[in-house]
Amino acid sequence: MPELPEVEALADFLRDRAVGHAIARIDVLAISALKTYDPPITALAGLTVTGVARHGKFLDLDVDGLHLVVHLARAGWLRRRDEIPAKPVRPGGKNPLAVRVHLDDGSGFDLTEAGTKKGLAVYVVRDPAEVPGVASLGPDPLDEAFTADALRAIVTAKRTQIKGLLRDQKNIAGIGNAYSDEVLHVAKMSPFKIASSLTDDEVTALHTAIVETLRDAVARSRGLEAQDLKGEKKTGLRVHGRTGQKCPACGDTVREVSFADSSLQYCATCQTGGKPLADRRLSRLLK
Repeated sequence: MPELPEVEALADFLRDRAVGHAIARIDVLAISALKTYDPPITALAGLTVTGVARHGKFLDLDVDGLHLVVHLARAGWLRRRDEIPAKPVRPGGKNPLAVRVHLDDGSGFDLTEAGTKKGLAVYVVRDPAEVPGVASLGPDPLDEAFTADALRAIVTAKRTQIKGLLRDQKNIAGIGNAYSDEVLHVAKMSPFKIASSLTDDEVTALHTAIVETLRDAVARSRGLEAQDLKGEKKTGLRVHGRTGQKCPACGDTVREVSFADSSLQYCATCQTGGKPLADRRLSRLLK
């Protein structure tokens, strides 16, 4: 799933290649991806892309005052094409193409989604705040207003596991499953630690880990072509997706806890005092 660093890189990518160009046509192949009808998506034709922004994991293209807002969900992606065929693509079948945007110079980009579980969401609105997911976002962790004190106010009020708190977009915008694992590894904190139990020093360490981890990932992704971002994310991860490999900090084996539709990775030596967390598939959760 694209998270803050990848979406920020995609926004940079579109600023360089789409801003200043008019939208010639938009083809919608997966009607389920389109979440709004007023204004119609056809209203964007002939208008010029004047800016690109990011709200958490949402991409926002300002098109002469209308906003094309995209959430890539779990398996969505954006693919730029130097030249897009003028002939419309037929919908249906196993084609992952959901929406195709034609620009006035013959280039454009495709919004694709792999798999059978569809979550890609495309909105056309007059104000990004009209998108429910954008309106409910918590603070952006790369904003200067996101201080250690701001984080302290968030965790103090939440008697929930810190892993879940970090992933909840209403608490902090842009962090998902992968970067929450990375942040907690850097902060040397158990994913099951209760947020409201954090000491002032732990909050400070967590804040530093959030900001530095995300800024580092954004810096690594900056300037890359869209098709290279997924590979960069994988190579830059320390523990997420690395079950069974050596922890880069201490050399212990990276472990995993699996859930119904996701999993987390962590290092017991670095994060839980050497105590393995129980995999919910096999036994009860350790307290």
